[in-house]
Order: sequence, then C-alpha cells, then structure tokens
Amino acid sequence: MKKIETLIVFAILLFSTNISIAQNNNNSGLGISLDEALSQGLKKNFSIIISQLDHKIAKNNNTLGTAGAYPTVTANLSNSNRYDNQPLTQNPDKRTYTVNNSLTPGLNLRWTLFNGFAVAFRKENLQKGEEISAIRMQTELENSTAEIINAYYLTLLEKEKLHVSQELMKLSKDRLNYFKIKKELGTALTYDILQVKNAFISDSSSFLLQRMLYKNAARQLSQAMGDNSLALYSPNGDFKTPTATYQSEELLVRMQQHNTMLQSAMINFEMMEHNIFLAKSSCWPSLSLDAGTDFSNLRVNYKEFDPATVYTYDAYARISLSYTIFNGGNRQRNISNAKIDKDIASLKYQDLELTLKTSLYSLYEMYNVRKQLLQAAEENLLVAKLNLTISEEKYKSGLINSFNYRDIQLIYKNAAFMLLQAKYNLIITHTDLMKITGQLVN
Repeated sequence: MKKIETLIVFAILLFSTNISIAQNNNNSGLGISLDEALSQGLKKNFSIIISQLDHKIAKNNNTLGTAGAYPTVTANLSNSNRYDNQPLTQNPDKRTYTVNNSLTPGLNLRWTLFNGFAVAFRKENLQKGEEISAIRMQTELENSTAEIINAYYLTLLEKEKLHVSQELMKLSKDRLNYFKIKKELGTALTYDILQVKNAFISDSSSFLLQRMLYKNAARQLSQAMGDNSLALYSPNGDFKTPTATYQSEELLVRMQQHNTMLQSAMINFEMMEHNIFLAKSSCWPSLSLDAGTDFSNLRVNYKEFDPATVYTYDAYARISLSYTIFNGGNRQRNISNAKIDKDIASLKYQDLELTLKTSLYSLYEMYNVRKQLLQAAEENLLVAKLNLTISEEKYKSGLINSFNYRDIQLIYKNAAFMLLQAKYNLIITHTDLMKITGQLVN
C-alpha cells in the first residue's frame, strides 16, 4: 500500500512539474535589451520627472526681478460716493443735501536704488540654486540608471539560474527514465530507484522555486522601468562583464571633478560665502526712489445749484536715504551666523569627500577582486562540467554509484550558480564605480 501511495505522489509531482516547464517555455516574458530598458525607464521615472520640474522652477526664479533689482509699480483706483442732508445755516427749518461722487486713479513706483549690493548677491545665490537643481536632476538620472541596470541584470541572473535548474532537472529525469529501463530488465534495485526519484523531486522543487525568483526579479525590473502594468520582461542576450582596467588615482580625480554629490556640496559652500556678503549688506545705507501720479475727478451736486465737476492732477517723486544705526545687534548676529554656516558647509564638504574617497577605494579593490573571482569561477565551471560529463559515463557503466553521481551534479549546479553570481557581482560593482566617479550616465 505504501508503495502505491509513493508512486501516486510521484506521478502528481511529475505531472505538475511538466506543466510548470510548459508554462515557463510559453510565458518567458517580453524580450528586452538593456538599452531599451533604460530608454523606457528613464522616460517614465517619477523621480527624474519631479527633478526636471524642480529645475524649471529654479530656472524661472533665477532672474534680476526675483533678486529685487527692478522697481515695483502699482496701480490703484478708488471711488467714493457721499450723500449729506443737513439744515440750512440761514434757515434751520429748511434742509438741503449734497451728493459727492469721486473717482481717483493713481500710479505709484518704488525702486530700491542701492541696498549694499544685496541684489548682486541674491542673484548669485539664485544662479547657484539653479545649478544645484540641475545637479540634483543629474543625480536622479544616475540613481535611476543604476537602479534599472541592477534590476535588469538581477533578472538576467535569475533567468540563467532557471536554465541551470531546468538542465539539472532534465538530467535527473533522464536518469530516472534510464533506471526505469534497467528495472524492466531486472538490473536495477528498488533502493536505487527511490534515490533517483528523490533527486528528481528535489531538482523539480528547486526549479519551481527558481522560477518564482525569476518572476519576482522581472517584476522588480518592470517597477524600475516605471511600467504600471508590471509586465514580466525577459532580458535578451548574456552577461556583458566589464574588462576595463582602472587606476585608483585616476578614478579619484574623476570623482573629485564629476561626482554630483561633491558638486552640490561645493555649490552649497559657495552659497554660504555669498550669504556672508548678503548679511553684511545691511551695514550699508539704503537709497530708494518713490514716484507716482494721481488723477481725481470730483462731481458735486447741490440741491440749489447745478452739478459741478472738479478735476485735479498730482505727480510726485521722492528719494529717501536711510541707515539703521542700531537694531539690537541683529546685523552682527546675522553676519556671525552666516560665517558659522560657511564653516559648517566646509566641514560637510570635507566629510563627504572623505566618505566618498573611502567608498571609491573600497569599490576599486572590490572590482579588481571580483574580476579575479570571475576568472576562478569560469575555470571552476569548466572543471565541474567536464567532471559531470565523465561521471555520467562512469555512472552508466557502473563505476560510481548514484550518491557519487548526485554529489557531482550538485557540484556542477553550485559552480554554475557561482559563475552567474560572479558575473552579476562584477557588473554591479562596476556600475557603482562608474556612478561614484560621475561616469555612469555617459
């Protein structure tokens, strides 16, 4: 009875595995290259779109008008209507009324002619703000590019692992069929058949698990590309591992010149310098111009007389010079705080530079080590594949048992996985190296 139940369970597993293989072959995903993934992803990435809109705002603000260089011109219009009913002075028993209607338009101008060069420093800060927004847009572009590259090659890694798992499952199935034939001929033991069945079930389970990992990675790629449908994409081609050789000092120079985080920190430091001069501008006197013109149209209607209309015109201009003698020490306090902000910005830049320099050297060492690990993994796979081929012949001829052959199969699987992982690790390290030196987008 136990034997029959075992065979039923095995048949169900075998049937479900065959269905899984068919589904995998028929639904492998939409083929896509890395260039296509980047092209599609960078167009739809929300962070990039937001940074582009922020850059437009910073560009719109970078004007002399925002800095306060131009005058302010205002137009005003007032209307007044008044009705008075009062007794006559000569005869209090009688009353009279007066109706006044007035319309007064006006035009006023106020222009700060000089305020200690504050306009020039504000304009410089607005320019620096636009530059920082452009660098942030570049940073988002780099981050999104790295994210898509990582997701693309992770999907390719899981896809290649899936092929290895399918290959091992096929070998296990062929070995199971081989033992079935031997059993029919009476040359196979039940114990050996059970071992082969266990190996096939284990490989089938590994295949199903690996297929799930592949689909999850494909969904992550779809998310990185900004595809709302979360379609399953299948990377085309093989791993393109980098072979370039770099010098650490050369990479350090590139990082110092092109790293967007360092560039942003440097511009922020320059803005703090301008803020010192901006705070000092309050120590200068302020010269301003006020000018304007008014036109008044007054219509008066008396009870005893005909209505009368009066027109008046006004024009004025005034230049004012003012200087704040004392304001509670706020000017010196603002200047002192601006200098402290500059020192803080300088320290932040130095700290960031040291942190990035440490990361750069770590990535550089890791890149070189992973190139060597890739070569070792390639040689290891060649040996494992040759060993598997030889062991298969020995196993069929009875020179080794099923346990030995199974161990060799697992060694081949691990070697194949190690090679794929080594390729993936090298590509990711190279991507990080190019990102920290500002070369990724190029």
